Amino acid sequence: MDKKKDVDDIEPGPAPSRPVDRFGFIKTEQSNSPEGILKSRPTHERGREERRIRKWRKMIGTGGSDWRHYVRRNPHVVKRRIRKGIPDCLRGLVWQLISGSRDLLLMNPGVYETLVIYETSTSELEIIRDISRTFPSHIFFQQRHGPGQRSLYNVLKAYSVYDRDVGYVQGMGFIAGLLLLYMSEEDAFWLIVALLKGAVHAPMEGLYQAGLPLVQQYLFQFEKLVQEHMPKLGQHFIEEMINPSMYASQWFITVFSYSFPFHMTLRVWDVFLYEGIKVVFQVGLGLLRFCHDDLVKLPFEELLHSLRYFPDEATDPDTLFPLAFSFKVNSSLEELEKEYRKRLDGPNASSSSNKRLLPLKSKTMSRAVSQVLSISNVGKK
Repeated sequence: MDKKKDVDDIEPGPAPSRPVDRFGFIKTEQSNSPEGILKSRPTHERGREERRIRKWRKMIGTGGSDWRHYVRRNPHVVKRRIRKGIPDCLRGLVWQLISGSRDLLLMNPGVYETLVIYETSTSELEIIRDISRTFPSHIFFQQRHGPGQRSLYNVLKAYSVYDRDVGYVQGMGFIAGLLLLYMSEEDAFWLIVALLKGAVHAPMEGLYQAGLPLVQQYLFQFEKLVQEHMPKLGQHFIEEMINPSMYASQWFITVFSYSFPFHMTLRVWDVFLYEGIKVVFQVGLGLLRFCHDDLVKLPFEELLHSLRYFPDEATDPDTLFPLAFSFKVNSSLEELEKEYRKRLDGPNASSSSNKRLLPLKSKTMSRAVSQVLSISNVGKK
């Protein structure tokens, strides 16, 4: 338990006084991102936002009491409003409602507290080492051993005990950190459980299990989708020897919460929690479609750089989402999953053409995730 004290028993220092955007990220000198711009909205826009919040409050009811009833009666309205963005003041509650995590919390009173206080994890040192790398430019997580870092430690440690098969993998910190900005520790923990165990959508624990099996599957599916929907770009990737593991792994491991503008991350999570993993594929395809004409002209080095650093216009949700949702991927994803499993299980599974389909050796898993998450610039947040 001494390791626990390292995080919990040290008094936080003074809070930083540098200016922050409306989400709590420290502003850079040259920042003119939508996060900052939205702070000074015209009166008519503020009025429109207030009306939108009233509609959402009516839709979910007190504490979410009317949510299920409204979704059953008006599923298309709910889907449309979620795609337009959940009001920030209601985001934490709605995320819990659409993910199924609120039900898990109510069915498991006291479990989180027990995991945090009375259990020990073999991943504690790894978690402590990685905490300062999670949203380092956000005021909630900046203070060493401060309240944000303590909460992040508690959530990650609790999950590593709750599911010892998964334990802790570095990319989980960005998901836990994102959730902690909108809800309590216990709520964030149960939302991670809901996602990884599949309370509403397909389980996602394979993203973090030894060998990252689900990451491997998603990358295979994504590569095929690019070739199907953008054959010219798909062929250019082949010629330049670019495969999705070089740029898209962290899209899936962190669900766009690592190196993209925060306002885009939030909008992606709104839809992802309601519609499932297909949204990550759609957003990825939308990014490539937006930059398609430039990408097909670039040689390897410039191509790889462009796939890691998209222009601001490409990450504006109001521009990106209509493009992303124009891709209908459900049936293709199902067929590609069958094809992937067939290749893994077939007689030629160990042939050279299928080698990159095989899961990574478990001893290289942490290194692989660390490399994926060091590709992009964390300071971009």
